[in-house]
Amino acid sequence: MQIILKENIENLGFKDDLVMVKNGYGRNYLIPQGKAILATVSAKKVLAENLKQKAFKEKKIIDDATALGEKIMALEVKIASKVGSGDKLFGSVSSADLVKAFESKGQKIDKNAISIPGKTIKRLGSYEAKVRLHREVSVQFPFEVIPEKN
Repeated sequence: MQIILKENIENLGFKDDLVMVKNGYGRNYLIPQGKAILATVSAKKVLAENLKQKAFKEKKIIDDATALGEKIMALEVKIASKVGSGDKLFGSVSSADLVKAFESKGQKIDKNAISIPGKTIKRLGSYEAKVRLHREVSVQFPFEVIPEKN
């Protein structure tokens, strides 16, 4: 079943994307919840016209997202965490911890825009998180998990 998304849906697509989903998912969840509409011929024409009008506005948004990505890449983030035996952490480091680190550096990033490989980190070391700032702009952000000083 082909549908047009009315809002961003994680692991599926962004607003105004034309996506294929299983019939039950579209008919029983996305359409009744108002998150999508059926992709009929007329709906596709309306979508094409809307996208054409948004293209100019979108360029500025993409430029802003690219500039934000460059600012983020200039940051050096080290997250301090309590450490047990060896290099294992007490607890874990997640995207919420990265959000706090960005806020302390003056950048506001949505938690859902950050994806860490394996969802959480449980050991010391250097890692990379993918920060998705826009559907066309994402950056691989390096950060480090260091032991907390007592």
